[in-house]
Amino acid sequence: MSPTLSSDPLSALIPRIAGGDRAALRQLYQATSAKLFAVCLRILSSRDESEDVLQEVYLTIWRRADRFEAGRASVMTWISTIARNRAIDRLRARGPLAVAAQIDDMEIADKAPGAEALLEIAQSVEALNDCLSQLDARTRGVIRTAFFEGVTYEALALRLDTPLGTIKSWIRRGLLKLRGCLEP
Repeated sequence: MSPTLSSDPLSALIPRIAGGDRAALRQLYQATSAKLFAVCLRILSSRDESEDVLQEVYLTIWRRADRFEAGRASVMTWISTIARNRAIDRLRARGPLAVAAQIDDMEIADKAPGAEALLEIAQSVEALNDCLSQLDARTRGVIRTAFFEGVTYEALALRLDTPLGTIKSWIRRGLLKLRGCLEP
């Protein structure tokens, strides 16, 4: 794993976004939108305006991803600054006498996993798929059927017209190989 990826897991998404990868923007949105919405809401005190500003923020990220400099700030800092500045601009556009109500006590619950957790999950799934592809087709098939489809060993034995002990042996040997592949 590169040092940049370990210190800022979102940094891998920015070059992809700069290259026009919509899936990368979607991943960034899923990982960060709740936090950026909270930044906008704290400044604007208006849910509707905060949603509008949040949309502008992701459009800005889409258009300016090529300008991100990893050495200057983390991705979260960069996009939070964009959100903060856009929200302040919106507040100023209200006019000189417009003041947002202070909402210091308001907390927005975010039960979604954070950006780092989402990237770790994606990397784990990729590693598992890579290790599964190293197994022979028969073993890979019985493991996928048993664990991903929830089919019992007994049902597998009947389906494949193979003794139950053989099915158990294939799965046990396959799981041992997977563990060996997945361990660092």
